[in-house]
Order: sequence, then structure tokens, then C-alpha cells
Amino acid sequence: MAADSPTIELTLSELREVTAYAVACARPALAIFDRERPEDQRPGAALDAAQVFADGAERTKLLRDSAWAAHKAAQEARDAGQAAASDAARAAGHACGAAFLHPLANATQVKHILGSAAHAVRALELSAGDAAAHIAFCESLADTAVRDVLSRYPSAPAGGGRVGELLRQLDTTLRNSPDRG
Repeated sequence: MAADSPTIELTLSELREVTAYAVACARPALAIFDRERPEDQRPGAALDAAQVFADGAERTKLLRDSAWAAHKAAQEARDAGQAAASDAARAAGHACGAAFLHPLANATQVKHILGSAAHAVRALELSAGDAAAHIAFCESLADTAVRDVLSRYPSAPAGGGRVGELLRQLDTTLRNSPDRG
């Protein structure tokens, strides 16, 4: 991140709204992970930790630790050839990361807002072959607060492969469509 990035207004309440959105987007993909790696509870624990923050708890080290654990679970699933489970675990890790959205007007921060949704869509796409229904679901979950926070940041950055494409698709749609939440 550039040190000269302008700061934006961002309240704790808005961080909680964004985190709740990220959890809601990721939760359906958790079933994919659980089906492929039932012994590994790290992504579910990450979603639970993020939800506790969204419900009013403080941001603690537990959130960061849970995010890292979910990302480690994603790496292990990827290494085992379980791509859909890997993206589902990444969605859970990104849900925890939403609590650490920085108030810097930097395009990479959009990943804190929409990364969970993009990875969940990718997991469902890999598992079921069609992402359209989950994209529409994630779009419908984005209420005024989430869309307002998103609008303060630059558009999602280029790159990131298929997940990056999904991130940019969600970003564009949420910025250009009326609030459905």
C-alpha cells in the first residue's frame, strides 16, 4: 500500500456490516469444504469468529489467527487436489479479513470487502459448474451499508485469475445497481 493513499471514513459499525456480509457470502461454500475435508474445522471456526465480531465483539488476535488457519486449510486442500474446498476455505479466511479493512483509498482493499464472496462463488462454480446463482445471492446480500463502504474505494484491481474476474464482476455490479438489501 502506498503511504500517500488518502484515508476514508470508516466506522466500527461499518466494519461489522462488511464482515457480516462476508460471512453470509462464504457460509454456503463451507458445505463444500466440509464434504471434502470433514475432519478440518478451521474454515468453520473462521466463519464463527468473524460472525462473533460482526455481532459486536472486539477485533482480537483470534480473528487474525482464524483467518491464517483457514488459509492454511485452503493450501492443504489445494495441495490435495481439492480446488473447490480450497476456495471455500479461502472464502472463510477472507471473511475474517473483512474485519481488518483499512481506511485507505486503495483498490486492494476491495478484496477485504468482496474477497469472501468471490472465493465462495469460485468454490461453488468448481463444485457445481455454475456461479450465476451464488453471484446473484451475494449481490442480494449487499445492503446499503456495504455498497456505501464499497463506493468509497477505487474499483477492484486487475489480476487474480478467475477469482479476480469474479471480484471485479461483483464490484462493478454492486457499484452500478440499486440497493436490494
